[in-house]
Amino acid sequence: MNISFIGGGNMATAIIGGLIADGMPAASIEVVDVSSETCARLTRQFGVHAHTALDAAQLHRLIVLAVKPQQLLDAAKQLGPRLREQLVISIAAGVRTADLSRWLGGHARIVRTMPNTPAMVGAGITGMYAGAEVGADLRSQAESVLRAVGAVVWVKDESELDWVTALSGSGPAYVFHFVEALEDAGIKAGLAADVARRLALHTVFGAAKLALEAGEDPAVLRAKVTSKGGTTERALASLAADGFTDLIARAVNAAAARSKELGDELGRLG
Repeated sequence: MNISFIGGGNMATAIIGGLIADGMPAASIEVVDVSSETCARLTRQFGVHAHTALDAAQLHRLIVLAVKPQQLLDAAKQLGPRLREQLVISIAAGVRTADLSRWLGGHARIVRTMPNTPAMVGAGITGMYAGAEVGADLRSQAESVLRAVGAVVWVKDESELDWVTALSGSGPAYVFHFVEALEDAGIKAGLAADVARRLALHTVFGAAKLALEAGEDPAVLRAKVTSKGGTTERALASLAADGFTDLIARAVNAAAARSKELGDELGRLG
């Protein structure tokens, strides 16, 4: 499988690194990025072919669009006339398949994805959507690319990607904010800053790892560490009294609403 990346930023770098770590030859990957510095970095780091102009690219049968959403229209307009039977994977947030297809001159073999930033350390999760024009074999190819940086899930309706964006795309920021809050509480209680940070980070990491590997409902795991009359029960009661669950739901709903708005705004381009 040969792949062309249009855009060589952080997410493209993460995917390329994951693919090569999984055994894909560097010679099978080409990158197009307007920045000569980015091209030089990717060539130096991975040994891939890199070009600053789309005209110089071979354009393999699998193309990953990894430019910023605001740059995607121009990239798609250049790319469209050169497309034939290629599968196009978009990792640009907010740009819907119908709009991207229009920008590409009617090309329909498109998989839209929503990866998240933990992909940069091989621990991401990507929401994926494809229309009826993309068969099982092409879906499998697209999935193999994103699996290089973590887990994948497919959604049946494209509108669900707004919720994927709100839950997992924006989700790392919620977790970072929670870590900040734990750390701050520890510091205010008198712990050294470095101690508070390590406790907070390792607690969140360990809890997530346990939840993934235990295979049990998070509610069951929560109950197991909540002794009657103990410290955890008191803390959880405080969170409940402050409307913690509703607070998270409102945040996710706000993010999903903004994701839909961005899709509408981007769709009016071109």
